[in-house]
Parts: sequence; C-alpha cells; structure tokens
Amino acid sequence: MNNNIVIEIPPIKKEVLRVAAYCRVSTAYEEQQTSLDSQIQYYTDYINNHEGWVLAGIYSEQASGTCFDNRIAFNRMMKDCRAGKIDYIITKSISRFGRNTLPFLRSFNELLSLGIIIYFEVERLDSSDWRMLKIIATAAAVAQSESEAKSANIKWGIQRSFEKGHVKLNHTNFLGYTKDENGKLVIVEEEAEIVRLIYDLYLKGHGCRNIKSYLEKNDIKTVTGKSEWSTSTIDRILSNEKYIGTVLSQKSYVEDCLTHKQVKNNGKLPMYLIESNHEAIISKEVFGKVQHRKSL
Repeated sequence: MNNNIVIEIPPIKKEVLRVAAYCRVSTAYEEQQTSLDSQIQYYTDYINNHEGWVLAGIYSEQASGTCFDNRIAFNRMMKDCRAGKIDYIITKSISRFGRNTLPFLRSFNELLSLGIIIYFEVERLDSSDWRMLKIIATAAAVAQSESEAKSANIKWGIQRSFEKGHVKLNHTNFLGYTKDENGKLVIVEEEAEIVRLIYDLYLKGHGCRNIKSYLEKNDIKTVTGKSEWSTSTIDRILSNEKYIGTVLSQKSYVEDCLTHKQVKNNGKLPMYLIESNHEAIISKEVFGKVQHRKSL
C-alpha cells in the first residue's frame, strides 16, 4: 500500500503590470505635434508588445512643463494613480515629466507613496532604486534651471525687438481690426464704425452702462457675434491706445516663468511707445478727450 501524500501546488500566476505612458510637448507647432504623435505610437506599441504588461493608458498633451495645474492629462493620470489603476509609468525624460522642481517632487513622492514606479527613458533612471532619488531630484532642478534660462533669453529677445520698434499684435477678437498677409493691422470698416460709435456716445455723456444698453437695444453685436456686451469690454475699448495707431508695449509681463502669471507693469520694466504703427480708427484728439473725461 502506498502511503505517500501528494500535494498539488498550483502554478504561480504571473502578475500583470498595468503600465501607463506620459507624453508632453510644450508648443502646438507642427514639428512638436509630430513628436507627440510619435511618442504616443511608440509607447502604445512598446507597452502592448511587452510580456507581462497591459496598457493602462497613454496620457498626452500640449502644455508647459512648469505649470502643473494646467496640465489636464497629467492630472488625470495622477487621479487614476490614486484610484489604483496604474502600477508603472514610463515617460521620455525628466523634463517631459516637469520643469518645476517643487511640484515635480511633490508628484514624484506621491507616486512613490502609492507604490508606483516611474521610468525616465532618456536618463535611464528608475524610481524603484532608492539610490536614484537624489539623482532624479538633481536632474529635476537642472530641468527647472534650463527653463528659467530659456525664459530669460526669450524676455531679452522680446525687449530688444521692442527697442527696434518691432511688435507682434494679437488681432484675434480685436474689434475694428484684422491682419493682412504681411501681419500688419488693417481696419475692418464695419467694426470700426462700432468703435467710433462707442467713443462718440461716451463724449456725449453716456457712461459704459448706457452704451451697453444702447448697443444691445440696437442689436449691435460684439466682435465675437454675441448680443450681450460687458461694461468692462466697452471700458477697455475706450482706453485702448491702439485705436489711434499707437502701440504701448510691455504693459504687462510674465513675472515668474514657473507660474506663467502675468502682472501689470508698474515701472519695473521699461514700456515702449510706438506711434503710427498702423492706421488709426480714432483721432488722437478724440482719444485724448475720452481719457480726460475718464480721469475726472
């Protein structure tokens, strides 16, 4: 009689790793969009073809690397990580993950506390190795420093351009103007009549609220085609020196390249006045009278 006891050991089931990829470019230029499309395709194929991995998602976006709050795909990925949907994240480089050291490290440390590993391909750094943490923190600081240097160079170039009288104006939703094929502001006469009407009504004693009521009552549309006007829009039209063909550059500036917050220039940086930059809709005399009345 055979008294041997046989214990059946079930086969060890391989754990499947849920892997996500984060892809980012900083601008909407065509070559950057091509880069983003290439990253998406690369990581989709790479993860799907890797044994033991399952694609948890490709999180991609065109966004600044310094401002984490505005990165919709990144924040959606973090939300999915908190929900336990991701085990492992691959990204091209530390600079793609983020260029602002403190928010970068906050997100990085949160992922570590969730047990989620991040792999940075260019640097070949893996957050699962504790020896790599200092290197990653240093690399993140370098990425931030590079971003700050780039921002300083851009500001320098813009100021030199202002000094030479070169200015780029945004004509989108600019009542009274559009741009020609050379990028020069040109008058849209139908809209210019509305601008002149607003100035005329103001000099006749009407305030912004009365002008708003007049425009809406007479079914005069805003530059975006809306029937309702705002008093703040009317006030800005009455204060905009561009309507006399003049451009005052650097009225505001980006104070911090990491937050991208614009602040009013109260004399910290020089402002540049460029006269006769484009054809005027309002005469300097009328504009001066309006500014005088507004100051009373």
